Amino acid sequence: MIYRLRALARRLWPMMRLRWLFFGTLLFVASLPGFAALGLRVYENALVRRTEAELNAQAAAIGATASLLWPGAVAPAQVAATDPAPDALSSDRRIRYTETPTEIDLRTSPVLEARPAARPAGTSADPLAVQVAARVAPVVAETKQATLASILLLDRQGVVLNGTETGQSLAFLPEVSRALRGTDTTVLRRNDSYSPFSPVDLVSRATAIRLHHARPIKVAGRVVGVVLVSRSPAALFRGMWEDAGKIVAGTLAILLALLALSFVLARSIVRPIEKLSEAARALASGRAASPVRPTLEITEIRHLYDDFAIMADSIARRSRYLRDFAASLSHEFKTPLAGLRGGIELLQDHGASMSAAERERFLANMQGDADRLARLVSRLMELAQADMRGDAVTEPGVLAPILGQLRDGLAAADFVIETVAPANVPPLAIEAAALETILATLIENARQAGAKRLQIAVSRAADFCTIELADDGPGIPPADRVRVFDPFFTSKRASGGTGLGLPIARALVENRGGSLDLADDSLGARFIVQLPFA
Repeated sequence: MIYRLRALARRLWPMMRLRWLFFGTLLFVASLPGFAALGLRVYENALVRRTEAELNAQAAAIGATASLLWPGAVAPAQVAATDPAPDALSSDRRIRYTETPTEIDLRTSPVLEARPAARPAGTSADPLAVQVAARVAPVVAETKQATLASILLLDRQGVVLNGTETGQSLAFLPEVSRALRGTDTTVLRRNDSYSPFSPVDLVSRATAIRLHHARPIKVAGRVVGVVLVSRSPAALFRGMWEDAGKIVAGTLAILLALLALSFVLARSIVRPIEKLSEAARALASGRAASPVRPTLEITEIRHLYDDFAIMADSIARRSRYLRDFAASLSHEFKTPLAGLRGGIELLQDHGASMSAAERERFLANMQGDADRLARLVSRLMELAQADMRGDAVTEPGVLAPILGQLRDGLAAADFVIETVAPANVPPLAIEAAALETILATLIENARQAGAKRLQIAVSRAADFCTIELADDGPGIPPADRVRVFDPFFTSKRASGGTGLGLPIARALVENRGGSLDLADDSLGARFIVQLPFA
């Protein structure tokens, strides 16, 4: 199932240019705040709450005006004459003003149906309320013209006192019913008569609703009427449509900034990667590859170029090594093969006329050439196996018993081996057989060079073990020191040397994360082996 999903995703996933992927990602990130604001209705909520606060203020002002104009209410002059002077009031008797909290939230507040038409009233309007409504009418008209809100005055029975529905009742509305009981209330209702003003309205919930706020009119602590104010909160979105040019200009500025940023990213990331890709193809075809470093460098891209340069140099060195190895291998095989071919031709042409001693001599030479070829093939197999070693070490080599076995097996009366090693050397990250092959090769080379004494000194560092093998032989000539680890280089070819012992030893050491080097000494030869601990 997972494989099928991966195959489907691989088939449907579009192959994109990296620069377009950068631009698309930046564009998506830049648009996230807009989507988030639209999804969370942040602006709509702010708009609705601001509208509710304005309706509260309008209803409070009109309600207070009606209360003061109500027959029998206490006049401001009488209040000023009877109340003590302001400076005589104690601090805890002074009036403290608090902001009326908003109630509406688009995420949680229900949206009721559009306000139904007023119903016939079962009783006539209160005459005092009609009188006050007539006196407040200029204030209501001026407020409606300034705020575009609908303002209705109702008496204590819920009968409408102004507007086209005068004389009818709205007492059945829940907001009016609560206001008649002394609690101001705000509700959301659908606005069925509203037609979209701009494309923004189509995605906005706030443009298709209307806020209705009912506030009681109180005189001497008694509810004598209600102020019902309603308005649509579409002003903000209408303003957005009016400022569409500025919004478009801002959007274009953001797009231009994204294009500029994408260009910088393309110059600093995409182009260098494309240049590296071209260099890799050139390297694969056998041509030289040296990509020009980018002008706008990034740390990771710089490291990538550094690693590519190291890789290209390693491939070049490996190619030279293979060419030299092939040439040396051809030379090494050519000599014994030529001897075998010449012996076979002589036996074929003159075998019948040769004496038995001559035939034995030619056959012995041919046997020697065949043995040399066999040794070369065997050593080449060992070199190939040493180069291919890379698996985890299953049985780490313990140095002390290996040194003891080699000292006992290779030491002689004219060849003394001394070992200096600390106690309890931890196991090394190399197989015991490979470690024995490395040390045996170095010991045998010292003995064949004519050394009489070989000292093996072992020391420990934090993560590595160092093994130094120093002999008192004639040493290695300066001209041969740089070639001593080259395959097939040997000064003992006459005695059967293949020149592969040291290359095999170095390959075994390096494939386990260590090193094998020839130290610069004036007397004898000193090889240094470093291997990590297991």
